[in-house]
Amino acid sequence: MNEVSIPFQSTISYPQVVSEEFHIKAVYAENVLKLIDEGNTIPFIARYRKEQHGTLDDQILREISERYEYLQNLEKRKGEVYNAILAQDKLTEEISSALTAAKTLAEVEDIYRPYKQKRRTRASVAKEKGLEPLALAIFAQERGSAYPIDMAAAFVDAEKGVETPEDALKGALDIIAEMISDNASIRKRLRIVSNNFAVITSKAADADKDSVYANYYDFSEPVKKIAGHRILAIDRGEREDFLKVSIDFETAKAMQIIYQECVSTGSPCTYAVEEAAHDAYERLIFPSLERELRSTLTERACTDSIKVFSLNLRQLLMQPPVKGKTALGLDPAYRTGCKFAVVDPTGAALQTGVIYPAPPHNKLEEAERIVLRLIKTYGVEVAAIGNGTASKETEVFVADLIKNNNVNIAYMVVSEAGASVYSASKLAAQEFPDYDVSLRSAVSIVRRLQDPLAELVKIDPKAIGVGQYQHDMPKKQLDEALGDVVEDCVNTVGVDLNTASPSLLSYVAGVSTSISKAIVEYREGKGAFKTRKELLKVPKLGPKAFEQCAGFLRVSESTNILDNTSVHPESYEAAKQLLTICSYTLEDVKSNSISELATRAEELGEEELSQRIGIGVPTLKDIIKELLRPGRDPRDELPKPMLRKDVMDMADLKAGMELDGTVRNIVDFGCFVDIGVHQDGLVHISQICNQYIKHPSERVKVGDIVKVAVLSVDVERKKISLTMKV
Repeated sequence: MNEVSIPFQSTISYPQVVSEEFHIKAVYAENVLKLIDEGNTIPFIARYRKEQHGTLDDQILREISERYEYLQNLEKRKGEVYNAILAQDKLTEEISSALTAAKTLAEVEDIYRPYKQKRRTRASVAKEKGLEPLALAIFAQERGSAYPIDMAAAFVDAEKGVETPEDALKGALDIIAEMISDNASIRKRLRIVSNNFAVITSKAADADKDSVYANYYDFSEPVKKIAGHRILAIDRGEREDFLKVSIDFETAKAMQIIYQECVSTGSPCTYAVEEAAHDAYERLIFPSLERELRSTLTERACTDSIKVFSLNLRQLLMQPPVKGKTALGLDPAYRTGCKFAVVDPTGAALQTGVIYPAPPHNKLEEAERIVLRLIKTYGVEVAAIGNGTASKETEVFVADLIKNNNVNIAYMVVSEAGASVYSASKLAAQEFPDYDVSLRSAVSIVRRLQDPLAELVKIDPKAIGVGQYQHDMPKKQLDEALGDVVEDCVNTVGVDLNTASPSLLSYVAGVSTSISKAIVEYREGKGAFKTRKELLKVPKLGPKAFEQCAGFLRVSESTNILDNTSVHPESYEAAKQLLTICSYTLEDVKSNSISELATRAEELGEEELSQRIGIGVPTLKDIIKELLRPGRDPRDELPKPMLRKDVMDMADLKAGMELDGTVRNIVDFGCFVDIGVHQDGLVHISQICNQYIKHPSERVKVGDIVKVAVLSVDVERKKISLTMKV
């Protein structure tokens, strides 16, 4: 074929691909990619550029951003492969067209495979012996050719290590096998077919050895059907040497594809090529295909698991805060005692200490006196109990105290996940330099009840523990996904500029870790921010960062009420115009005297009103919503967390008993519900509702209050089976 030497020209239209794949208008796709290229953050684009993308939510925008990055990397790799093949003087029009048409990185690598620098192989050794012409002659499979063994006689060369015609033929077949293995078309077809028909199988490494992987000791399932959590379980079982795992695929089906591509009938060389094809598949192609398929399955399972983890984390972070209450935090333990912390409604610690209501000390009367004194002294209204060691005994202690003394407080068992990580962190030491590590943990636990988002952002998202197999996930991918979730939640809720910690500020759109520290340093040196505009005086925080972050930061102390809303400073004039047209002022906003604003805007016509003011309808609607409720917290609109005053034991549960519970975690196969017995019960996906659902998240989310019935209880194994079909 004709060689070409023109530089690789990308023909891809990113906006067109995004438009087709995400089913959005081409103009919206083009606008989103342009906004990303300009360095705008996803929260900013989602909130303040709605007219340009048709009000897509932040999750879709992130998916578009990820897809855009993949497409850019794909085109970059195509160019690298193109130039590498060109440098070898082996580039043809056919290869160039194949690269242009490639839709995935795997396809590009298949095209590059024959030209990639390889380690020393049987084929390369045969080529060094001068056997490539023989291989090409045999592979041509001409009808009138001689038999391969006769053709091989001409290539006998003792000096090169080819002693006999059989040696020459063997080397030639090694070359043909590698040529077949390097065929991009064959690999593409086999990849598609194996994805549809291959079966993953696991066997016990030692059938006499019991383990949590016993369900997989004799297991097989089609790769296209197997659930992600089973893949992750099999992978872990293999790593821990309990399982032996393989991919089964019909050799006959694979050989049919290879024969169609490489074998011509009616030639004396046909049988030799068939022999090389079998060798290529068994020795080169299938092992590679198996590794690739296992890797793809694991990658897919990890992606799905990270999505579940992200969804759970989002719902956990967005749990409504228990506001305006002085609270008691209890961090249970046996030997070292139960650490406590009383904090005021702002989260400031008022008193800390240790009580001993659990074994081995059992100082119940002393602990009761101390807690009753704390309740009376500080007006404690609610308690948060950590769910770790001795949690059950502490919960019983608190429930008995409430019942026996008729005190009007309620409690909630709070996840301790990550509390010890935070307590020993540099941030905790800066917040509480005079507190012992264990006492910091008690403060963290109670703050999780008061404001889950503000407290949990201080902890590595992986340590929060609301996923499945999170410790098996690719670290970079998991960190990015969970970081995105925290960022979205923080920016959805908004942040008080004068009280936010550096950790919380660092998740605000446009605010880096260094800028968050600069904001706090400025606040400590100059005093509380009086306006949003004052942010521009913070070192390192330039106009672009201000544009990205200003709308998400609240200044409740500002004389301008708009500084305590999510109305962006760029829209202040539009907000004032809207108020004027509707016969209101900013003072009316302060005094909550604009209840008819939405009605008046609707009467004037939102389309006409937005054109008159010079903004889009989505922005107009957002401004109206914010003006009606300045300083609003979107979490306040969600169901409140369930607080308890009594406690049950697992032994008290009976089949058929109906209870209210809180969804604590969602996994592929169901959800775990806290019903107040210190052991979460499992609602299998089949017991969530009467309709078929693909995933539990279609019907429940973390934090939901649900009614359940007990199906069975295994006290010894600490397993509770529940149903929501009540």
